Amino acid sequence: MNIVTVIQARTGSSRLPGKVLMPLAEAPLIVRMVERVMISELAGKVVVAITDESSDDILEKICKENNFLFYRGSRDDVLDRHYQASKILNAEAVVKIPSDCPLIDAKIIDKVIGFFIEHSSEFDFVSNLHPATYPDGNDVEIMHFSILEDAWKNAKRKLEREHTTPYIWENPEKFRIGNVKWETGLNYSMTHRFTIDYPEDYEFIKRVYDELYHKNPKFGLNDILQLLEEKPEIKKINEKYLGVNWYRNHLNELKTITADQTKII
Repeated sequence: MNIVTVIQARTGSSRLPGKVLMPLAEAPLIVRMVERVMISELAGKVVVAITDESSDDILEKICKENNFLFYRGSRDDVLDRHYQASKILNAEAVVKIPSDCPLIDAKIIDKVIGFFIEHSSEFDFVSNLHPATYPDGNDVEIMHFSILEDAWKNAKRKLEREHTTPYIWENPEKFRIGNVKWETGLNYSMTHRFTIDYPEDYEFIKRVYDELYHKNPKFGLNDILQLLEEKPEIKKINEKYLGVNWYRNHLNELKTITADQTKII
């Protein structure tokens, strides 16, 4: 199966502009992010899908300097960016990973992709998000290319174009939806925040990198959890944003998401 993993990225984040360029262990966040995804054994071709705005020329430069595949497309139609990047690379299956997950664990990526491969005849779409159980910032979604193409052709609402996959997971009567839960039986999706959207998130992530990266660049989820147990003050850095995600602004539009899956701020 020709798998293509798409990491969507742009410098123009509304809440934290330039977050993908912020330094982590002497490199831009986007570089560390792509490196972590490339540790995955099943991710296939990894492509950074950036916008065609001039402000993202810097991301093209970074991709070229690091020999990363990249595609440039629509700023707001992220679904189209995923579709076009995947089509160019002749994907049979497409993995979606956002660029705001620089602590993502490659073993989790492999677990979700591996489950999809094993059950590819049973599911159209598999993620670890419906419902989520891993710490926020380990987001992995994978679908057959034909399913992404279906969404590309038929998704009409703004949130469906902007967030790529809601058209799929919001229509369980049309698509066969699979989910991978954390094997521990724990649910840290609302209690641990490893994603970046606010300055405090960056300070948290930077601290984790400062503590772990130079000892082991491939540090994973268990290493992070052990660090937070040993130094609980680190977890407090961004704790006011625990559970905050994009769902909060669309609860009246999303039929498969409930209020307890997000936090209103």
